[in-house]
Amino acid sequence: MIAAARGRIFASTVMTEILYVSDLDGTLLQEGATVSPTSRRILSSLLAEGLPLTVASARSVVSMQQMLAGIGLKLPVIEFNGAFLSDLDTGKHTWICALEPQLSVEILAAIRACGHTPFVSTFDGERDRLYCGASQNPGMDWYIHDRQQSCDDRLTPVTDVGQGLADQIVCFTVIDREAPLRSLETQLKGGWGSQIKLHNQENRYFSGWFWLTVHHLHATKDRAVSRLLSQLDFVGAEVVAFGDEENDMGLFDLADRPVAVANAIPALKERATEVIGPNTQDSVALYLQADWRARCERRG
Repeated sequence: MIAAARGRIFASTVMTEILYVSDLDGTLLQEGATVSPTSRRILSSLLAEGLPLTVASARSVVSMQQMLAGIGLKLPVIEFNGAFLSDLDTGKHTWICALEPQLSVEILAAIRACGHTPFVSTFDGERDRLYCGASQNPGMDWYIHDRQQSCDDRLTPVTDVGQGLADQIVCFTVIDREAPLRSLETQLKGGWGSQIKLHNQENRYFSGWFWLTVHHLHATKDRAVSRLLSQLDFVGAEVVAFGDEENDMGLFDLADRPVAVANAIPALKERATEVIGPNTQDSVALYLQADWRARCERRG
């Protein structure tokens, strides 16, 4: 694919013994879900020099394209917590880890049986889609409005989100208060825990509302990074990873140098070899700048 080819070309011109991987929300991004002017300047300069950096996020590539526009990120990005490896410029996927069709049918039925209507994120063979039924609460209203404000062309309003079962499903997203989602999470784990990966986190931009996401068991950031290393001929490279939340756990276990921001959850800090400043102080960009400069100097 185009993105894979671009990656191989890129790999031949940079230091292939290292790969930097950063989470976005709460890590590289400011509290307003933006890249600060300082981080933007630093990253643009480093990437122009050949910094081998990618991002790994629960976000879609559409969302990443908007917030990372103009920075010059060349490597494929990891979206939906590892369900896609995608070219940032074109949005084309170099790897898809979708739920099995029958499993998708069962999961959707279980979610509906608990009284929820999920958002269904898919790839229909030509384009990404975000199937959206009638909203059931303010948390869902917030998400729909956020996607509308971003002019997200994935958004596909339907009377029945089951329409998405015809596509490759990469994620079910259920939005509600914490208690009902904990109950649903327990049920899904009990029935399909060996086949799916679940994440249950509060929306950091709309407090009190939680998101439970359902992915293929192997749709994880660490597996996506391993696949990316293989695609780029970076196998054996040192992995330096930055994160803040539960969905970065596997990534930290894979990384040779896991680096937590100061605002990270305690469990992630325990896995880290270093804890740097908070996401609000350009900490990831400043760390990258210092580490890359030192590495370049050692190479002469």
